[in-house]
Amino acid sequence: MFSNLKSKTVLVTGGAGFIGSNLCEALLKLGAKVRCMDNLSTGFMHNIEPFLNHKNFQFIEADIRDLESCQSACLQVDYVLHQAALGSVPRSINDPITTNEINVSGFLNMLVAARDQNVKRFVYAASSSTYGDSTKLPKKEDEIGTPLSPYAITKYVNELYASIFKSSFNLNTVGLRYFNVFGKKQDPKGAYAAVIPKFVIQLINHQAPVINGDGSNSRDFTYIDNVIRMNFLVLTTKSEAALNQIYNTAVGDRTTLIQLVHSLKKYLSKFDPAIANVKEIYGPNRLGDIPHSQASIDKAVKLLNYKPSHDFESGLKNAVDWYWESFKS
Repeated sequence: MFSNLKSKTVLVTGGAGFIGSNLCEALLKLGAKVRCMDNLSTGFMHNIEPFLNHKNFQFIEADIRDLESCQSACLQVDYVLHQAALGSVPRSINDPITTNEINVSGFLNMLVAARDQNVKRFVYAASSSTYGDSTKLPKKEDEIGTPLSPYAITKYVNELYASIFKSSFNLNTVGLRYFNVFGKKQDPKGAYAAVIPKFVIQLINHQAPVINGDGSNSRDFTYIDNVIRMNFLVLTTKSEAALNQIYNTAVGDRTTLIQLVHSLKKYLSKFDPAIANVKEIYGPNRLGDIPHSQASIDKAVKLLNYKPSHDFESGLKNAVDWYWESFKS
């Protein structure tokens, strides 16, 4: 379906991270030439180790806060998939300065480099956190609220900068607002681990998962294959109307945290029946969190002919199989 990516040169920033490394793998399978740039602050060499000797893969250890490195990475590149960022709402509250340096100044460096090196398309990871305190469901791209965290502010600023680089420099950009992405290669460790791999490793170890709030908070959990699909649709679309847009990247549904825990127990207990009896516990809501998140994917369906390849349950089942093999020891 995406055969026209063959022989294209694609720079993936943050390519040793969870989403970035999955994009690198999928691009290589299509026959693209992949340049991976990562400073390894939150990415890992083991995510890209299988590709290091691939003839079409190049790894550059560099930081997007360094403009010269960004310029070098963009040399003779057709497309940029910009995934590099310092994620996590709580981390941004604890350290807003570093979050801003990477997510805003680093992002601007990449835009400048892409402009200077005549990159054809610049596709970047935006965020559902941009919807802020808006209570409308489902979330539509042109209806946002006030950001609730430094992280959310930085991701909104990215969208503003991208728009200006189109109007001022004719750089084609597309922002993909990711909604709670999960899947293989997602790190379960650390203070800022995402909820699904964190709960998985707790359940595997027969530890009670801690749910923030009463369990009714809901998210549009989105399997990694849907994210890859959206990135590739943007890279290959021939529609000018589809470019220089913001798109929700999601399933278009929502699952509560307690439903998530029950589904994880169901899929994990086929490997270890004792997991079904692990009891969850409840803690306070996290500062900066929104109660409910659900995307409208109508815009992506209309302009990109997007259709999710996996709903929440089918994606979670696939992910749990991978998590079990990776984390059980």
